[in-house]
Amino acid sequence: MKVASWREINSALNKVNMVLEVVDARDPWTTRSRKLENLVERRGKKLIVVINKSDLVPRKILEEWKFFFEKEGHKTTYISARERLGTLKLRRFIKREAPELPVKILVAGFPKVGKSSIINVLKGKSSASTSPVPGSPGYTRHFQLYRIDRNLYMLDSPGVLPIEGDPLELAIRGYPPEELNNPIEVAAALLKRAIRSDPTIVKRVYGIEEEEPIDILKILAIKRGWKYRDGEPNLDEAARQVIRDYHRYKLVFYVTPRDLGLVA
Repeated sequence: MKVASWREINSALNKVNMVLEVVDARDPWTTRSRKLENLVERRGKKLIVVINKSDLVPRKILEEWKFFFEKEGHKTTYISARERLGTLKLRRFIKREAPELPVKILVAGFPKVGKSSIINVLKGKSSASTSPVPGSPGYTRHFQLYRIDRNLYMLDSPGVLPIEGDPLELAIRGYPPEELNNPIEVAAALLKRAIRSDPTIVKRVYGIEEEEPIDILKILAIKRGWKYRDGEPNLDEAARQVIRDYHRYKLVFYVTPRDLGLVA
């Protein structure tokens, strides 16, 4: 995985006058970067929060997150790049909020939030690589300036924002499952969130009736034939699969500002 350094991001800000921070609609709070937002603010650049993958979340929840970010002072919109929903609205939104035209924009975000997909749909053809699983091929390796139209240019950052945070945040932000120190802990936390959001999700996705995360991982490992040498179920591999399923949109759930204790 090619990760952009903060020096590279800072250098990119010299070339633009607006930044699109792309976040995942399933968990905009965890997939945002406060460090990026603070850097953009210090540099006096305009910031737009783009909530991507809106097709995975009810519109009511999208509006809640939009209201949340706007209350913080960030212009916000939502879009589904992979389903090509809201792309025209995004283009108009950018031009309306641009400090000047033509405008040059830096598209930034953690792995797999879909920033390259947004560039692709705005251009109308596929020009930046995309890939569904963290750590796999498809990461932008250099600064690339794309002409969207005569008033809109986009600068795609090299790689992705540096991934920081606790183990759960690392996983949600796209850290490769194979490199997590304790994938079982992370998968258990993901499963708890999933069940809280949708009590039927584990049965629908995995055909498992259990509700305790560790029991779910044990049964999943047995069903898939993943075992350690001593015959015990390989919970690590089951945990990594749960994390992959989240990024591949097989295990689909979402959190709200209220779920995370961000609003009363």
